[in-house]
Amino acid sequence: SFLTIQEGCDKFCHFCVVPYTRGPEYSRSFDQIMEEAKQLIDNGTKEIILLGQNVNAYNFEGLHLSKLILEIEKLPGVERIRYTTSHPKDMTDDLIDVYKSSKKLMPLVHLPVQSGSNKVLDLMNRKHTIKTYLEIFNKLKKINPNIKFSSDFIIAYPGEDENDFEDTIKLIDEIKFINSFSFIFSPRPGTVASDLHEIDKKISRERLEIVQQKLFNNQIKMNKSLEDKTINVLVENRTDDRSKLFGRSEYMTSVLFSGKDELIGKIV
Repeated sequence: SFLTIQEGCDKFCHFCVVPYTRGPEYSRSFDQIMEEAKQLIDNGTKEIILLGQNVNAYNFEGLHLSKLILEIEKLPGVERIRYTTSHPKDMTDDLIDVYKSSKKLMPLVHLPVQSGSNKVLDLMNRKHTIKTYLEIFNKLKKINPNIKFSSDFIIAYPGEDENDFEDTIKLIDEIKFINSFSFIFSPRPGTVASDLHEIDKKISRERLEIVQQKLFNNQIKMNKSLEDKTINVLVENRTDDRSKLFGRSEYMTSVLFSGKDELIGKIV
């Protein structure tokens, strides 16, 4: 089940409409969220995904996402916790430290980077650098080497040259994101970037294809690494043709297998 804990954003990235359409960052009451989590678990939820436009900016009267995860984890019946979508600027040490103590927070970190180039990040007004992103990555890998990353990429952002694009490729090679979303820059009316000069469509498409092939290869390698391994799968339902059961691993990898309906809703 998805559980909204936060809405809005104060970051004002130049490509994004969220601050204009959803307004400033707002965090829901801690007690209200805990009550809702209990109701979801009572109704059979085994995995809770905490949602927000900028989920790790959650701050209700000094209580942060780290505290929320640790409190939800104590509720009997919940087996898995995830959160999305995050901003690198709000990936604070208290949240990183949760990965040391938590038994139920899943080892997949979705942390949008958008570009591997500091110049482009600055043009985007992203408020983080590749150095700070890699520091977060290294801190988490030190806590648990099995933690994997997924991300979002905007390709051919206005001002991105060949060197900037190569920096993105380098970052993908270094972090080996296992599952990511990538898109060609698309201007959103009302944003700072909507008036910028767009990069040639042919170049944009070529760059996107290169990035997507790299990201897809990482995904294939990750899936191949799981061959002949036993992994935990939370069973969600039957496939459309009813022939197999469908579930997801701790890394959100889809898994299809034969089994009885009694397994739905269980981790096997």
